[in-house]
Amino acid sequence: MPTIHDVAREAGVAPITVSRVINNKNYVAEETRKRVNAAIQRLGYLPNSLARSLRSHKTHILALVLADITNPFWTTVARGVEDAASENGFNVILVNTDESEIEQKRHLQAVLEKQVDGLLLAPTGDPFQAIDMIRAQGVPLVILDRRPPGPLAVDVVRCDSEGGAYAMTQYLFSLGHRAIAMMCGPCGVSTSDDRVSGFQRAYQAAGWTPGPIQYGEFTVESGYAMANKALEATPRPTALFAGNNFIAMGTLKALRDAGLRVPEDVSVVGFDDLPQALVVEPFLTVVSQPAYLMGHKGNEVLIARLSGLAPETPEEIILPTQIIQRRSTAAILPQ
Repeated sequence: MPTIHDVAREAGVAPITVSRVINNKNYVAEETRKRVNAAIQRLGYLPNSLARSLRSHKTHILALVLADITNPFWTTVARGVEDAASENGFNVILVNTDESEIEQKRHLQAVLEKQVDGLLLAPTGDPFQAIDMIRAQGVPLVILDRRPPGPLAVDVVRCDSEGGAYAMTQYLFSLGHRAIAMMCGPCGVSTSDDRVSGFQRAYQAAGWTPGPIQYGEFTVESGYAMANKALEATPRPTALFAGNNFIAMGTLKALRDAGLRVPEDVSVVGFDDLPQALVVEPFLTVVSQPAYLMGHKGNEVLIARLSGLAPETPEEIILPTQIIQRRSTAAILPQ
């Protein structure tokens, strides 16, 4: 591989001049700068970023640790993170934990050993262990899409899951539904707990007893199993509320296998929309979260923290949700 000395010989300058051009120092003559850049292009020289990192103690690399990269919600979040990183001269290492605390710990150790400048994390399971592990290394951290329990110790960017679930349940009430089954992810994960809390609050505000609630996993398989169990209830629910897009996909499959029509026999709503590029015609009524904005804003907060421009104390940014009404819901006649 060509070295900085090869570039210096090619351009007819000293190696220190090449270094100044690479680091964009402004005290190099424009003609000299052009000559050095031309030599770099001819030789295909790549600066040694590791050596520069050792000198500056900065890698300009961030880590994004996600729970399930197969979910379009998280790929959209990742795109927002990457765009914000690119706009500010950072690169991103993307890590997937598959909702496993063991994998999360292993991956966190790996990225921390790489001396990343900062980290964005959607915690799996109990977030305390992961947060303590990262903070012990002095690495700035932003939590995405989760609400860590207790006093705010790190920056958080998330959506209003509780408010979104409350609004969606009220929307189903407006269509005449009273027997609504809620199917969500793991108990103890803040997004699950908040969505169940919003569902219950809507019933309490109306003075009615909440419909059946199930906790499972944020997967298609879990959605399928929970929907089949919900259909066994007496009376059978007139609407099913899926706690995320994968649970909704499993729910729709279960209803199809049971020979039930949506929305003629059962209405279905979900949390998180699917990108339009993945569906021919949007069908599902959803609580939509601004996934791209969450990722972009989360990385802006992290970069501000790295640059010394963030508030002294951690901040929590809660993004609003939006109900998108489509063809998976229908009004029912009063009994």
